[in-house]
Amino acid sequence: MALIYRTAGESHGPALFAIMEGLPAGLELVPADIDTDLARRQLGYGRGGRMKIETDRVTVKSGLRHGRTIGSPLTLEIPNLDFPNWSEDRMSVWETASEVEPITLPRPGHADLAGMIKYAGQDLRPILERASARETAARVAAGGVAKALVRRYGIEVRSHVVRIGDVAVPYGRNLSVADFTGVDQSPVRCLDADASAAMRDAIKTAGQNHDTLGGVFEVVAFGAMPGLGSHVSGDARLDGRIGQAFLGIQAIKGVEIGSGFELGSLPGSRAHDEIFWDAERGYHRHTNRSGGIEGGMTHGAPVVVRAAMKPISTLSRPLASVDVATKQARAAFKERSDICAVPAAAVIGEAMLALVLAQALLEKFGGDSIGQLDESVARYLATVRE
Repeated sequence: MALIYRTAGESHGPALFAIMEGLPAGLELVPADIDTDLARRQLGYGRGGRMKIETDRVTVKSGLRHGRTIGSPLTLEIPNLDFPNWSEDRMSVWETASEVEPITLPRPGHADLAGMIKYAGQDLRPILERASARETAARVAAGGVAKALVRRYGIEVRSHVVRIGDVAVPYGRNLSVADFTGVDQSPVRCLDADASAAMRDAIKTAGQNHDTLGGVFEVVAFGAMPGLGSHVSGDARLDGRIGQAFLGIQAIKGVEIGSGFELGSLPGSRAHDEIFWDAERGYHRHTNRSGGIEGGMTHGAPVVVRAAMKPISTLSRPLASVDVATKQARAAFKERSDICAVPAAAVIGEAMLALVLAQALLEKFGGDSIGQLDESVARYLATVRE
């Protein structure tokens, strides 16, 4: 069975949910596998007031017994602690005694206007509630489970911020898992101390100017065995699936794998990773411009993905808009929001890469139980070494 997942829930509704189907029975999980990443998603200088309200923790509703998956759908719930403040009126599940005033001022850069047109609505609240990046807490929860699965087979997923606004660190460095020790201690999750301080200053200045900032983050999966993904069709190619997963994160507008866009400016003699072999390492490369993927498949080098996040669309000094009820020019609706969420987006990127790799791993090796999966992976890795 293929690994599939779905999320449900609204930003200010009772809870967020993630349902995962296709996990092998017997995968060991502990609360920290999920809760640690939920807490990391809330970190970062420039976050808004919502992070002071929520303390995200997962509650498992199905699919787990005695700390092990049982083969049935795994249901994860993350309560919204802010819901009681909304439950009587704006986000009441049932019809309210008094009318709730609609929000009719769509925000540029959000799903508001397109969603209202699509669903023939006159209130943007139903659109913004589901379109909100609050939904990604459920994806991070699912990603924590996926991380536990791929970690069992030597795959470790890490991330860091490489740009906020016009402050950047060099891309394309050969990093190891050890290089990420302490990255969460940086207020912007940047590995370079000087750049970290400059990024923090840039966010502070943006906030003082009633503005927001975007940036770029990098996610690296170490230890992915060769052969995950496939070359046989476009929707099976691992890089295509990674691109979709990352572009599905709110506010992500660009994705590159390996050297990505830079490859368009290089001659072929400098663009590709030459192949070498020796008895100790087997097949290997001296460079990784491909980002660990060739022909839609992993080839053994770290999988490197970068994503560009646009600035947050909700500004404390709102942009120009049009009232959909009167068609009069007005300032856009203002909702509580962040100044910069790139550090959090990097943690979400970890979850998405882990989910794609977990799906590819289960597709290749199969198995209804973790023991069957262990045996299949071990046999394959023995042939790779040979």
